[in-house]
Amino acid sequence: MTILRHRPAARLSRAAAAAAGGLRRIGTGVARAASFVGTHFYRATRADGAGRSGLANLIDLHTIHSLGDAMLTVALANTLFFAVDVHQARSRVALYLVITMAPFAVVAPIVGPILDRFRHGRRMALATTQIVRAFLAWVIADAVATKGGFALYPAAFGVLVCSKAYGVSRSAVVPRLLPPDLTLVRANARLILWGIIGATVGAPIGQALNWMTGSPSTTLRIATLVYFAGAFFAFRLPPRVDVPAGEMPVRARTPRENRQRTFYHRIFPPLRGVGPRMPVMLRANAGLRIFAGFLTLFLAFLIRTHPLGVFSENVDLGIIVAAAAIGSFIGTFLGGWLKGRHPEPLVVASLLAAGIVGILSAVWFGLATAAIALLVADLCQSLAKLGLDSVIQRDVLEAVRTSAFARSETVLQLSWVTGGFLALVLPSNGTLGLALGSAIVAVFFLATVTRLRVSVETGLQALRAQRLHAPARTADESPRR
Repeated sequence: MTILRHRPAARLSRAAAAAAGGLRRIGTGVARAASFVGTHFYRATRADGAGRSGLANLIDLHTIHSLGDAMLTVALANTLFFAVDVHQARSRVALYLVITMAPFAVVAPIVGPILDRFRHGRRMALATTQIVRAFLAWVIADAVATKGGFALYPAAFGVLVCSKAYGVSRSAVVPRLLPPDLTLVRANARLILWGIIGATVGAPIGQALNWMTGSPSTTLRIATLVYFAGAFFAFRLPPRVDVPAGEMPVRARTPRENRQRTFYHRIFPPLRGVGPRMPVMLRANAGLRIFAGFLTLFLAFLIRTHPLGVFSENVDLGIIVAAAAIGSFIGTFLGGWLKGRHPEPLVVASLLAAGIVGILSAVWFGLATAAIALLVADLCQSLAKLGLDSVIQRDVLEAVRTSAFARSETVLQLSWVTGGFLALVLPSNGTLGLALGSAIVAVFFLATVTRLRVSVETGLQALRAQRLHAPARTADESPRR
C-alpha cells in the first residue's frame, strides 16, 4: 500500500523534471537562435566598410525605427480598418489619408529648411523624432484604451510629422557615412533592406500582441519602448554626422528674382543647387507611387466587398499584403545588387514593367494576377526610389539637401494619397481599376521618356559646341588618357 501511495508522487516528480528539462532545452534553443541572428546581423550590417564609416550605426537605428513603425501601423490598422464594416472603413481611411497629407504642409516648408539651417545637430534631430514619437504612441494607446477618439488623430498627425522628419534627416546624413567601397544606391538599398527586415519582424509581433491582449493599446505601449531604443541608437551615430565639412555655398537670389517669383513659388520657393536630374526622377517616382497607392487600397476594399479567390477574406488580404512586402524586398535587394551609377534607365524600365504587368493583370484579372501586379508595382517603386535618393545625395548641395529630401517626400506622399483617394471613389471592378492604373503609369512613362530625350539632346548639343570651339590638336600632341 505504501508503494502504491507513492507512485502518483513519483510520476508527478518525473513529469515536472521532464517539463523543466524541456523548458531548459527550449530556452537554450532560443538563446542559440538569438545569438546566431545577432552575430549574423552584426556582420551583415558592418560589411564593406560600413562598420568603420559609421553606416552600420545608421542601419541599426533604421532597423529599430522600422520595427516600431510596423507595430504602430498594425495597431492603427486594427483600429481604423478591421474593427468596422467596409463602408465605415472607407470614411475612416479617407480621413486618415487627409491626415497623412497634412504633415507635409509642415515638413516641406518648415522642417526641411530648419534641419538645413542646423546641420550640426543631426544626431539630436534624429533622436528627438524618436522621443516625440514614443510620447505620441503612448497618447494613442490611451486614446484607444479609453475610446477617446479626439486625441487619436492629432497624435497620429504628430507621429507622421516626426516620421517624415526622421526620413529626410536620415537620407541627408547617408553621404557623410558612405564607405569608400559602396555607391549611394547600394548604401540606400542596404538601409531600406534592413528597414524591411525590421518591419517584417515588427508587424507579426504587433499582430500577435493584438490577438493575445484583444486591444491595440498594448502594441502601442511596446512601440513606445522601441522608439526610446531608437533614440539611444541615434546618439550612437559618429560625431562627424554633426560636422558640415566640405559643403559648398548656395548662391542667394537677387532682388529681381525675388520680385519675379509667383504665388506658388512664394509658398514653395525653388531650391538652388538641385541640378536638372532630380525633377525628372521625381516625376517618374510620382507616377509609380500613384500606381502603388491606388492598387494597395483598391485591392484591399475590393477583397472586403468581393473576395477574389476560394479562400476567406482575411487570407486574400494576407496574400495581397505579402505580395506588396515581397515586391518591396525584391526591389530593395535588386537595388543593392545593381551597381549602376546612372539610375535614369532603371527608372524608365521600372515604369515600363509596371505598366505592362498592370495591363496584363487587367486582361486576366484574378487574385493571382492582382497580387503579381501589386508585387511588381512595389518592386518598381522601390527601385525608382533608390535611384531618386542617390541622385539627391550626389547632385544636390549639402546646404539644401534636407530641403530637397523634404520636397521629394512631400511629392511622393501626395502621389500615394492621390492614388488612394482614386481607389476609394472608383467602383469595385478589378479590370477597370487595373486598366486605369496602367493608363496613369503610361502617361508618366511617356512624360519621363520625352524629358530624358530632351535632356540627352541638350547635352549632345553642348558637347558638339564644346568640341567645335576646342583648339585644334597638333601632330606633336598625344591624346590624353
